[in-house]
Amino acid sequence: MFFKLKTYSSTPLILSAMLLMAACNSGGSKKTTEVKVDSAELAKDIFSDISNAKQIFYSLPSPMESAMLIKSAGATYNEKYLNPISNVSKYTSNKSMALNLGSYITDLSYASMFDQSQTTLKYMEVAKKMADGLGITEAIDQNTIKKLEENINNREAILDIISETFMSSTAFLQENDRQSLAAIALTGGWIEGLYLSTRLVGNEPIAKNKIVNRIVDQKLSLDILVKLLNNNKSNKDIAEIMPQINNLKKIYDKIIIKSSEIKTIEDAKSKITTLKSTTSSNISQPILNELSESVKNIRNNFTL
Repeated sequence: MFFKLKTYSSTPLILSAMLLMAACNSGGSKKTTEVKVDSAELAKDIFSDISNAKQIFYSLPSPMESAMLIKSAGATYNEKYLNPISNVSKYTSNKSMALNLGSYITDLSYASMFDQSQTTLKYMEVAKKMADGLGITEAIDQNTIKKLEENINNREAILDIISETFMSSTAFLQENDRQSLAAIALTGGWIEGLYLSTRLVGNEPIAKNKIVNRIVDQKLSLDILVKLLNNNKSNKDIAEIMPQINNLKKIYDKIIIKSSEIKTIEDAKSKITTLKSTTSSNISQPILNELSESVKNIRNNFTL
């Protein structure tokens, strides 16, 4: 697994961290995994690299990346957890439209990962309504919908269209001095991804549950989200959001992630040197329950 630090593009740096940590075991037991750096050192490097607001912004996982991680953890598709399309008429303020632009794009990303073509199209339509309300019709226009319809059976093309849609939406806000709304949209998408994860955990024991591992991995991205919101806390809407996010962080702070010393192993045949480490966490059922309830309350506050 290879990582590039100081890379800020439509494939955010934080995804590398999340994939690294997802490859390791976060559920209280240990296993050996090939990595290039341990998660603690990676976290330190990331925070030293995201010193300005734009870099912080592009270091958060996109909705598509969240959906990819949910599926890679073995989750199934369940439409009942999506933010209902019927809610769209409730979102009339800039704050609610930005939050649910993120929410709806996360939901359509999740649906697209499981080849739910018609649901993907419907959710792109409501995401367009949120974008229109925010005055960013350039990001999601009828051409975007048309491209999606034309490629509805081409998963790779769909994933590209969805990723480009979200990046275009948030980038437009960033570039037009509407950083606070961009941060709110990112928050809505991040919370929706975490909400889906907590709903899809299932009954597998925590120590072997890959979705729980994925939830634990979000401790790092939550720290980055808090940093982003703090940079915009003078905004009234963000000031209203921050107490909820800070309460969630208090729960995450109960989770301790430990990485073992990195060992160097050289393959005599290939001459490739690999760094190996083990990672573990103290996640327990009570902590998971508390975290899941907090995420549900925040998400419902955002979407209802």
